[in-house]
Amino acid sequence: MPKNIVSYDEVLINFKKLLKSNTLKYTKQRELILEIIYNNNGHFTPEDIYNLIKESYPDVKLGIATVYRTLTLLEDASIVSSISFGAQGKKYEFGLKDHHDHLVCLECGAIEEFIDEVIEKRQEDIAKQFNFKMTNHIMKITGTCSACQAKE
Repeated sequence: MPKNIVSYDEVLINFKKLLKSNTLKYTKQRELILEIIYNNNGHFTPEDIYNLIKESYPDVKLGIATVYRTLTLLEDASIVSSISFGAQGKKYEFGLKDHHDHLVCLECGAIEEFIDEVIEKRQEDIAKQFNFKMTNHIMKITGTCSACQAKE
C-alpha cells in the first residue's frame, strides 16, 4: 500500500495557505474533508466523504456542496487525485503519497492499488525513445475483479 509522503501538519499548513490564496475561509468542515482523505487509505466519492463526516461528527453542519467545492480545490492543488468513472462520477484519494497505479473493476467499482517497477521503467524508456520529458503519468487498468468473476 502506498504511503503518504508528507505529514498531516504540513498538509494542513499548505491547505490553509491554499484557502487564503483563493480568498476562502478556513473552516472546520473543510479541514474535516482533508482529514478524512488523509487518514483513510482508499478511494472515496464525495458522498462517501460527506457520510463519513456526518457519522463521525454528527454536530458539524456540512453541506454536500462544500464537499464538492473543497474536493475541486484540493484536486486543482494536487493534494487529492481522482479516478473518473464517467457518468458515475469520480472517486478521490490523497494525492501526496508514493506513486502507484490502479486496477478498477467495471462491475462493482472496486479499486486495487499496485506498484510495478517493470512498468515504471518501461514508461521511462518509452518517453526517452520519443525524446519526451515525462513529468507524471496515470495508469488505470479496467476490467473485472476476482470477486465479480466468481459471481458469473
